[in-house]
Amino acid sequence: MKNIVLGIMLLFIALSTQAQDKKSKNAKYSFEVNGNCDLCKKRIEKAAYSVPGVKSAYWSVETHQINLILNEDKSSLAEVKKAISKVGHDTDEIKATQEDYDKLHSCCQYERK
Repeated sequence: MKNIVLGIMLLFIALSTQAQDKKSKNAKYSFEVNGNCDLCKKRIEKAAYSVPGVKSAYWSVETHQINLILNEDKSSLAEVKKAISKVGHDTDEIKATQEDYDKLHSCCQYERK
């Protein structure tokens, strides 16, 4: 009887530790996003946070770089770039449409490459 109880306890411990091994895949990314000012910063960061899985987003006005922490189980980097381009800002890979760019405030319209 003791062996059965001991076996059940070991099985329970093994299953509970295995369930705790599942960790999300958080990855850090940095890429260029065109913009000019603090209004751009708010818009770019808000667009990034609108994508499920974005844990952190910080865009620098000086360097035009956004730093992200993204849970790759919930979305991809491409989805973040699409969301940012949809609000009118070009990224290193995805360009905003002219229509989305034209919706930007005049102080936010940067020189497009």
